[in-house]
Amino acid sequence: MNARPLRALLCAALLCMPAMAIGEEVLDLSMFEEGEPPAAEEWEDAVFETRKWYQREDGSDWRLLDDGSVIVTISATGDVTIGGDTRKSGTNVFDKQLAKEPSGLDFPLENVREVFEQDDMTLVNFEGTLTNTKSATKNTYSFAAPPEYVQVLTSGSVEAVSLENNHIMDHGEAGYADTCEALEGAGIVYSGHLGSATYTTDTGVKIGMLAYQTFNGNYPNIYDAIEGDIKALRDQGCQIVIVSYHWGEEKDYVPNERQVPLGRATIDAGADLVIGHHSHRMNPIEVYKGKYICYSLGNFSFAGNTKPDDMDTYIFQQRFRVYADGTAENAGFRILPCSISSQEKVNDFKPTLKDEAGSAALIERLMGLNAQFEKAFKSTGVTAVSEYPTLWEEEY
Repeated sequence: MNARPLRALLCAALLCMPAMAIGEEVLDLSMFEEGEPPAAEEWEDAVFETRKWYQREDGSDWRLLDDGSVIVTISATGDVTIGGDTRKSGTNVFDKQLAKEPSGLDFPLENVREVFEQDDMTLVNFEGTLTNTKSATKNTYSFAAPPEYVQVLTSGSVEAVSLENNHIMDHGEAGYADTCEALEGAGIVYSGHLGSATYTTDTGVKIGMLAYQTFNGNYPNIYDAIEGDIKALRDQGCQIVIVSYHWGEEKDYVPNERQVPLGRATIDAGADLVIGHHSHRMNPIEVYKGKYICYSLGNFSFAGNTKPDDMDTYIFQQRFRVYADGTAENAGFRILPCSISSQEKVNDFKPTLKDEAGSAALIERLMGLNAQFEKAFKSTGVTAVSEYPTLWEEEY
């Protein structure tokens, strides 16, 4: 039987009741006009929104498996850059777009919010600052947004950010401190040169995060630190450790000869996942010892350019199965192909999921990058992932 007519019939039968218990929540039926059953769409919205994304119809949590293990879903994206260059006069391009948006500061991630709401943690590379201080850099680009713009992240269901990139110090130590304060006040954890971050899911799984940039001769320092830094997170009880790298060259579609050894060394040092960014272009994913190295996730909500010549990107999602003894294993990955804009020719800073044809084209591009990657590193035996699934291989 079609579900909508059934729900409409249920509405008519339940209108005489002042409230209805759904799980731990109460559905208030007084929202419907008396004397007439609500439309099926209203019933669906009212009732089924009370069921959490992780609940089966019987109310059980599908993430909690019978053997005591827990499924954890993590989403990761590339660069999130909001605001503009405070050295320039006039209204920046981000604020011009903000003035057009009915949803205000919620607009940048509104088209992907539902994806991020239905995971256990979302991690993005926040490339910029949240400060009202003056720029302290001579860089060509300098990015800042007022501290209250942290709402872009909170409204988009982002729980964690990497802060180690070549723009986080655009406003000096004062700007960095303001950024950290804004994130802390919003309940968002961050990792960067001041230290690691941890996030505990509502199922009790503790995730550790590290972030490094490789510029200015920093590669040797990372090699010296990585094993100890990961061990420190394990000693804090982290069952999953994610390492973010700001590395490579801008506009590169495949990693270079310095990134690949470091990515592998990071897995050898005990990391469960490596996430990369900086090239502003999507890169292939390597599978190494059963773990993933995402060399670059490209741009995401990126206010650095209104007409970039490549607007393809994707959300990377991985599931881990975490056992009672604290060990975690790979439970599969998928990508969600996106454009960095909701418009075809202009960047409006609103990442948007691609349709079926667009997704197929993006995946074809990635498979081509896989071939370039494996050819370039043939002597080292690199292996890119064999496919880029958009659906989970196994449902729980």
